[in-house]
Amino acid sequence: MQTTLTSKGQMTLPSAARARLGLEAGDRLLVTVVDDDTIILKRPTPTTVKTLRGLLARPKRALTVEEMDAGIAAHLREKHRPGTAK
Repeated sequence: MQTTLTSKGQMTLPSAARARLGLEAGDRLLVTVVDDDTIILKRPTPTTVKTLRGLLARPKRALTVEEMDAGIAAHLREKHRPGTAK
């Protein structure tokens, strides 16, 4: 299969390739160029709650409302300290 690049940098994926992959208008693809100038097109992996598990570190214990308020107040004091950009 062969395709042509337009002056706007666009190309048409041949219908046989679209049909084989089940692609439709509006589908997104990831483009990867590897060392030998091979271009790889892949569907992005959908983000699910399961893939996000462990992304954030768990606190050793839950913070109290007072501790959260103190943290927010410290952040705001630092953010609005004279001589700092907002």
